[in-house]
Amino acid sequence: ASKFLCLPPGITVCDSGRGSLVFGDMEGQIWFLPRSLQLTGFQAYKLRVTHLYQLKQHNILASVGEDEEGINPLVKIWNLEKRDGGNPLCTRILPAIPGTEPTVVSCLTVHENLNFMAIGFTDGSVTLNKGDITRDRHSKTQILHKGSYPVTGLAFRQAGKTTHLFVVTTENVQSYIVSGKDYPRVELDTHGCGLRCSALSDPSQDLQFIVAGDECVYLYQPDERGPCFAFEGHKLIAHWFRGYLVIVSRDRKVSPKSEFTSRDSQNSDKQILNIYDLCNKFIAYSAVFEDVVDVLAEWGSLYVLTRDGRVHALQEKDTQTKLEMLFKKNLFEMAINLAKSQHLDSDGLAQIFMQYGDHLYSKGNHDGAVQQYIRTIGKLEPSYVIRKFLDAQRIHNLTAYLQTLHRQSLANADHTTLLLNCYTKLKDSSKLEEFIKTKSESEVHFDVETAIKVLRQAGYYSHALYLAENHAHHEWYLKIQLEDIKNYQEALRYIGKLPFEQAESNMKRYGKILMHHIPEQTTQLLKGLCTDYRPSLEGRGDREFPSCRANSEEFIPIFANNPRELKAFLEHMSEVQPDSPQGIYDTLLELRLQNWAHEKDPQAKEKLHAEAISLLKSGRFCDVFDKALVLCQMHDFQDGVLYLYEQGKLFQQIMHYHMQHEQYRQVIAVCERHGEQEPSLWEQALSYFARKEEDCKEYVAAVLRHIENKSLMPPLLVVQTLAHNSTATLSIIRDYLVQKLQKQSQQIAQDELRVRRYREETTRIRQEIQELKASPKIFQKTKCSICNSALELPSVHFLCGHSFHQHCFESYSESDADCPTCLPENRKVMDMIRAQEQKRDLHDQFQHQLKCSNDSFSVIADYFGRGVFNKLTLLTDPPTARLTPSLEAGLQRDLLMHSRRGT
Repeated sequence: ASKFLCLPPGITVCDSGRGSLVFGDMEGQIWFLPRSLQLTGFQAYKLRVTHLYQLKQHNILASVGEDEEGINPLVKIWNLEKRDGGNPLCTRILPAIPGTEPTVVSCLTVHENLNFMAIGFTDGSVTLNKGDITRDRHSKTQILHKGSYPVTGLAFRQAGKTTHLFVVTTENVQSYIVSGKDYPRVELDTHGCGLRCSALSDPSQDLQFIVAGDECVYLYQPDERGPCFAFEGHKLIAHWFRGYLVIVSRDRKVSPKSEFTSRDSQNSDKQILNIYDLCNKFIAYSAVFEDVVDVLAEWGSLYVLTRDGRVHALQEKDTQTKLEMLFKKNLFEMAINLAKSQHLDSDGLAQIFMQYGDHLYSKGNHDGAVQQYIRTIGKLEPSYVIRKFLDAQRIHNLTAYLQTLHRQSLANADHTTLLLNCYTKLKDSSKLEEFIKTKSESEVHFDVETAIKVLRQAGYYSHALYLAENHAHHEWYLKIQLEDIKNYQEALRYIGKLPFEQAESNMKRYGKILMHHIPEQTTQLLKGLCTDYRPSLEGRGDREFPSCRANSEEFIPIFANNPRELKAFLEHMSEVQPDSPQGIYDTLLELRLQNWAHEKDPQAKEKLHAEAISLLKSGRFCDVFDKALVLCQMHDFQDGVLYLYEQGKLFQQIMHYHMQHEQYRQVIAVCERHGEQEPSLWEQALSYFARKEEDCKEYVAAVLRHIENKSLMPPLLVVQTLAHNSTATLSIIRDYLVQKLQKQSQQIAQDELRVRRYREETTRIRQEIQELKASPKIFQKTKCSICNSALELPSVHFLCGHSFHQHCFESYSESDADCPTCLPENRKVMDMIRAQEQKRDLHDQFQHQLKCSNDSFSVIADYFGRGVFNKLTLLTDPPTARLTPSLEAGLQRDLLMHSRRGT
């Protein structure tokens, strides 16, 4: 774009900075053109202005001009922020020529810190003003350089605390360190340049000093020459702008079209403005101008001043527009470099890489395309690229992409599957091994389980085993060994190396398969696993593991088809580990009973019989009595059944067993052995023999003798029981009945004697009671009933006949109304009365005893004897309750009254 603006005529020098373009003219005036394009100026010199330098960080302007005729240039420092009569304040004026010899100023530069100012002259000398350049007293001027060639360019470069000054003449380039004292000098090159053909680059080019010669453009560091660029043409102006090198040159050979040239200027001197991007190595802009005065940079744009007084503005296009222009020309490499130099974000770069890859893919350059797609990993969806290379002819490219995807740890399980399939299709074992054989877990860039599945499916069992073993995928390792390779020995060895938890779980999962093919070795491993397991130390160094043991009962199903190994395992566990689970002993018992039942050899059968009985007698079946009993019954192991019956105190079952087998002597033996604990056995034996039609007199007589001795059954019930036997005669029970009647006669005689004694005692007690009621009681005791000392007054006498000292009575009596001597006996009587009173209402207990007793009459008589069916009347009852007492109630009352103390 161009904006036409008429500038003052006679412009001799230009600069820019601090928001304005600055011009000096032949009339000694300095002009300022701000962004508003309102041109202002002031008279700086009387004659002319020859040089300007506008600082970028300070609003300070340095100028060189002439106030009088002759060669006597003056340097003036202007503070643009302060005013003096409407004009900028001139803070310092000093002569530019250091000595007495007149010479012309060729170039001027000022350090941004205001402590250095360098002036170059046509005679080859350079003066350095060191100190505050805005004040006379704080600075001093000295000649830094003397030479034979005119100085054409100066530039300060600050690197840390070191300040360098580049000096270029028409024939050489050199640098000085001006921050020190001795100003060491380094000659960099023997090629120079013309006026305004040097500049200092920005940090993107490491602040290198640029010298634009006619054949090449050279870049210099303070101590050496850097790269050079072959830009032909006679250089007129060189500037640096935002990473671009701006060169105005005269070249008759190239005449590009320009929108800035007029139609009638064909015969004028044409100049070419080229803007180079040195970083990305392309020409960003090129145009032809007529008689360029200078190129200035301000407000983010370039301004080209031409001799006709016009200012042409060059505005840089935005990055996206630049990239679109490069895309249209398929200059993707250049676009990538440009994007990087502009610090475009990763998403933007990925978009360029994708477009570049698409372009190469459309041209058939699949190798180049996949390299660009690889650079999009992490931004571009991998499926976009994968779909393009699924053709078998492009499998190499797909493999390269997937490898990089895995190296960056961005692959999922599907990508791993696809990559491994590519390796297997290519039969590239070396690449496959390189992919899977990583040195450490942190270097694994794929899903190991997915890789194992794919390799197993493709038949690469050794590779799959390698992954499974190295990454502790024990289940996959064993699956491949057992199901694919069928290497059972190796699988069992591998399980033996595993930690306890993994070894236990894998033996539960694969134990049946291993037991089927290698039963002995599997049994040995199970024995160790269930007793004192420690992993084998292959490849583990001296590392020790704590001993563990598994629940042996959980491994019994593994031996389903291997009874011999099962027997060995169970016997080993019962011997080595007596506290094994109950299931071990249950299974061992069942196994021994099975072997006993199927054994035909008598000697072997006897041995198995002894083993089974020994196991039953080991005491391991107390808590599972029913289960052991069922096992013995299932296998018809009668000795075991009888033993268990006896241990469980199931005497009825023992009796029934012998009854079923008509073992009469054993029936009697059971009754004799266990009749004390369960008397009903004799009754059952009598009923059993009574039902037998054959002659069982001997056994019936034996039973009757025991029933008679223990009085287990009433005689009438015995007779009724034997009446069911058609072979039983009265002679069988004659002796029993005679003895029973004799015993009853003796009991009757004893009862009659006891009744007579009780009646006599009752009569005596009644007489005593009557005497106490009707006649006075004479106390004739002379000794105390407690201390046996002679009675002395005061004394205490009771109607029972006991007498006491008063102090003895008070010491030993529990109450004033009771005789201490008779009180214990009276308490017993009262306790019996209370117990009878409590038990009178125990109807349920009475009914239960009546139902369960063999002699109901004796139960009823006992309750009658305890007075349960009588109304108990105490002396404390109301008078109405004592009017018609029964004989027994009267006796009880008389007894109580007899024990009371008379007054």
